[in-house]
Amino acid sequence: MNIVVCIKQVPASSEVQIDPVTGVLIRDGFNTKMNPYDLYGIETALKIKEMTNAHISTITMGPPAAKEVLNESLWMGCDKATLLTDRKFAGADVVATAYALSQGIKSQGEYDLIVCGKQTTDGDTAQVGPEIAEYLGIPHIAYVDNIVEVKEKSIVVSVSMDNTTETWEINYPCLI
Repeated sequence: MNIVVCIKQVPASSEVQIDPVTGVLIRDGFNTKMNPYDLYGIETALKIKEMTNAHISTITMGPPAAKEVLNESLWMGCDKATLLTDRKFAGADVVATAYALSQGIKSQGEYDLIVCGKQTTDGDTAQVGPEIAEYLGIPHIAYVDNIVEVKEKSIVVSVSMDNTTETWEINYPCLI
């Protein structure tokens, strides 16, 4: 099984600075950390790796300093890490980010499962994961809170809704 986990370097503080000329968040690589929700994504992938001997790749889009979160993912037990970086990505919105990540994932070859954190703490849109799945033409499930079973051709997950918890099965390749 090949798993891809999307991760992001975010400001480690709520005191972020915006470039007054470009209107873009200043990402200088200082006072940053891995997006906390992405840590759950990595943990999920590592649990599946223990069950299936999966190969885990992480991918991020950002400035060269974002290599730090990729290194952190490797230290945690992921097998490969990819940085998509270009000055043209600066200020990318959700659509551009999802497109770039989807193309980065596609260029790496076959994958079974893509795992994304719930959202990022610097954007809070929770839209990049589902948009990646749409660009790749694969099914996706949001708000997964538990892996129930990992099967050969599908994964069974528990999903938290407002007032209920549902159990869904989704075939590979897919995104959760």
